[in-house]
Amino acid sequence: MTFGIEAASYYVPSLYLEIKDLAEKRGIEPAKLEKGLGLHKMGFPDVHEDAATFAAEALLKLIKDYQINPKEISRIYLGTESALDAAKPTASYAMQMVEKVLEAEFGERCFKNCDVVDMTFACVGAVDALHNSLDFVRANPDKKAVVIASDYAKYELASSGEYTQGGGAVAVLVSSKPDLLEIENNWGVATESVFDFFKPRRHYNKENLTNAPENFPDKIEIFTDEPVFDGQYSNQCYQDRIREAYQHYKEITGKNKPYEAWKYLIFHLPYAFHGKRVFTEIYSLENDLSYETPEEQKVVAKSENYIQFINNKIEKSQRASSEIGNMYTASIFMALLSALQTSFNENEELAGEEIGFLAYGSGSKSKVFAGKVSENWKNVVSKWNLFEELKNRTAIDFETYEKLHRKQLEISVNENYKGFGLKSVELENPVLNGARYYSFQK
Repeated sequence: MTFGIEAASYYVPSLYLEIKDLAEKRGIEPAKLEKGLGLHKMGFPDVHEDAATFAAEALLKLIKDYQINPKEISRIYLGTESALDAAKPTASYAMQMVEKVLEAEFGERCFKNCDVVDMTFACVGAVDALHNSLDFVRANPDKKAVVIASDYAKYELASSGEYTQGGGAVAVLVSSKPDLLEIENNWGVATESVFDFFKPRRHYNKENLTNAPENFPDKIEIFTDEPVFDGQYSNQCYQDRIREAYQHYKEITGKNKPYEAWKYLIFHLPYAFHGKRVFTEIYSLENDLSYETPEEQKVVAKSENYIQFINNKIEKSQRASSEIGNMYTASIFMALLSALQTSFNENEELAGEEIGFLAYGSGSKSKVFAGKVSENWKNVVSKWNLFEELKNRTAIDFETYEKLHRKQLEISVNENYKGFGLKSVELENPVLNGARYYSFQK
């Protein structure tokens, strides 16, 4: 019996900012971002959108596109680092929204017997959810699970991470009928607790706040979406963890140079060109190339063999990232969709081909695993129309972008949006303090 991904769907915000517009406003040469990092557009959430609405959109699309009976879904596990609540999982918000829309067809609370939870480990959290859910269906072959990766990558305005922002969600159906991708049960893992990127709780004293009322607490604790990070250190941690996880994968599988057998290499992509940059070390080690000095690293990266390797095994997975930006947990899943959609559009046959995954989450952990493309993969991919959908988004100007970033707008920018949206946040009723209410616009 085989196990893996039976179906997949996605959601990308309908708004985007041209990277060249951001570059010009920040005094950055556009070519540095476009040609140097592979960035073209930044997907950006509208006023009413968040990680919960992203997840709900992807989940509903998955169910409708593949005519799934929601009562057959035993669990919905969400990987995110953009959680809405420190206790209640964001997956429960998404479940509730979708349940309401499906009520007319499937009755009230169609997910009543569904296990729902969030998993968090920076950008590898949804891969953890996938790993866990695969173990679940292997133990229960008659059951199905949905894994959702949903996130919004937000950085401080004018920071070094600003141009890598993005967001969206990918949902996959995990079962013993892997029509898209059969995933083997070999996982290379590497973990080390580091602080390359994290979202701490900030503390502020009352005397440091202007116009604080008399009954204001002496100290307040604030959590924000914007992370504390060290870009260069994070890149090194990424490179170290995937090298260690790749070596572990080789040890448990006994495979020599497994990457050579992989049709595509699928990475977590903080920016589109990141995967091809960090893989140079593993490539050098596998081919006995000298890699110790920066000069030697450049020689490897610019070599004809490595460039050909990138074009064959990585480039197609980068294309969607260039148009969306960093999707955090959803990034590696979108890279898979990008590669498969491109092959589908080019009428390439992938059945039986092996795909390798090199996942990373800051903090830090990497998982390396592989899957085989199924015979029915084209039937699954035919539902996506990924790049056509990306062409149908609405461009925003820089002023609107900054207002959205600062949460200064109350009315949605996209007047034609139809789907899930945050309707209100209840703050007055002490029983419902902080409760969030969502609506669905058909």
